[in-house]
Amino acid sequence: MPLFQLILIALIQGITEFLPISSSGHLILLPALTGLQDQGQAIDVAVHVGTLLAVILYFWRDVKTGLAGLPRALCGHMDTPGTRLAMGLIVATVPTVVFGIFLHLTGLSDMLRSITVIGWAMLVFGLVLYVADQRGRTEKTLENWGLRDALIMGLWQMIALIPGTSRSGITITGARQLGYSREEGARIAMLMSIPTITASGLFLGTEVALDANTALMRDMGIAAALAMLSALAALTLMMRLLRSVSFTPYVIYRVILGLVLLSIAYS
Repeated sequence: MPLFQLILIALIQGITEFLPISSSGHLILLPALTGLQDQGQAIDVAVHVGTLLAVILYFWRDVKTGLAGLPRALCGHMDTPGTRLAMGLIVATVPTVVFGIFLHLTGLSDMLRSITVIGWAMLVFGLVLYVADQRGRTEKTLENWGLRDALIMGLWQMIALIPGTSRSGITITGARQLGYSREEGARIAMLMSIPTITASGLFLGTEVALDANTALMRDMGIAAALAMLSALAALTLMMRLLRSVSFTPYVIYRVILGLVLLSIAYS
């Protein structure tokens, strides 16, 4: 694959994965609207691994806390911040994994990859984010994140398997609806991405590994590294902006893009 296209794909994935504007939707739109060769599942997996590394690096303190609590959490203990975080992430991931397997086995995952679906998802879930952000309370933090909230946010995250929804956007929507501040909601949403992207990468990566060759592995490595760097930059910028800016600019972008896509789809 040309280096220019790899750079473009990595930038799109890195920038959009953690902004509430849907990375999967933008990756599908790239070949659909530009005529470029579809990058294929292998490159998609690679850029998602890159963004996974970015969020681990950025939230390393929280990640370390969760990893330390994981053994006791698996034994059913919920007596430390680490065990509560680890168990919450497990509970929040289960609905997405189950729904993802269902979509993959039924073939619905391929049927949803259309400009029409992405356009409606961009528009509808952008407006849902706006309402939740404007009406949401701000009294909760990560320390208040229990299993009930984890399950509710996991169900919200499950919807993100519809292209155009945005995994970060829909989980932040759920967090704001539950009463978490913008920064804390984004923090939880980003941490939730770690087991979700890991599970997706393992599931899809198994299929990719069977067909991989030297050239493809090289392209995957380049794409992953570039996606990690762009994701780190985007994540750092977004978390800083959330101290003073609402999600409204992202909502406006989603609404405009959704209307443009729907006009193309129905023209």
